[in-house]
Amino acid sequence: MRRLGLAKRTEEAYADWIRRFILASGKRHPSTMGAREVETFLTSLAVRDNVSASTQNQALSALLFLYREVLGTALPWMDEIRRAKRPQRLPVVLGRDEVAALLDQMTGVQWLVASLLYGSGLRLLEGLRLRVQDIDFGRREIIVRDGKGGKDRRTMLPAALVAPLLAQLDEARRIHGADLAAGFGEAWLPHALARKYPGAARDWGWQYAFPATQRSRDPLDGRVRRHHLDESVIQRAVKQARARAGIAAPATCHTLRHSFATHLLESGQDIRTIQELLGHNDVSTTMIYTHVLNRGGLGVRSPLDRGADSTRA
Repeated sequence: MRRLGLAKRTEEAYADWIRRFILASGKRHPSTMGAREVETFLTSLAVRDNVSASTQNQALSALLFLYREVLGTALPWMDEIRRAKRPQRLPVVLGRDEVAALLDQMTGVQWLVASLLYGSGLRLLEGLRLRVQDIDFGRREIIVRDGKGGKDRRTMLPAALVAPLLAQLDEARRIHGADLAAGFGEAWLPHALARKYPGAARDWGWQYAFPATQRSRDPLDGRVRRHHLDESVIQRAVKQARARAGIAAPATCHTLRHSFATHLLESGQDIRTIQELLGHNDVSTTMIYTHVLNRGGLGVRSPLDRGADSTRA
């Protein structure tokens, strides 16, 4: 999986599904099993565990990877297993007043990260993984490196966040200086850059803009580094802020990204530009936000309102 460049989370998920499949099949070797065992396993996930369609499809993808890439076995029957149909859901979107109320209940670095998710349309991990060198204050833009699908993209840096972000980088520089003085100060580098440029891991530009509060040992190579802030910190802060603001909608960190796209559409921004800012492969993915615009039922006026107007007249 690492040779093929799969994401760390994909690696963890696939390994877990393969392990669960083997255990559910009585610890038999996968090469001795076939379509019946795979279908039985997937059916048990749907019927007994009541998992979602996306979870079923992830399990199937893991087993496809196991047979095709790990075992190198050509099994035509795997292509005949149909993926679960994912239901089409509308994204949860907050109104502008609700976003303001949510952010008003947050402070410090949690507020700054949440504001970036809404103001720049970032995914949560895209925001937390920002390096110092990825923030261009002169052009007021943010470069997202290795986003979903392994793609880079550029998005806007809101003017309102320039001063708070500069202050955050000052704090990150202070932490980095303390780490260097203590004999640490390395950041994790992708794609073997640490071997190609041995000193780069300690360079200021490669440090995370939102460093973790403590150093930790990397489980892959055992080196002690300061990683970025854990995502659970922001997720918990958003959940608590939503409760304090009295927002009934099940808003999460990703809701702020949905709200970013919807509010841009409401303000008249073209769909192609929003597609580029969000990093969607296909404009059809971005088109989902046209269905949640606050225009009173897609801009159609209810006949009940027309009747009420004539009655009042």
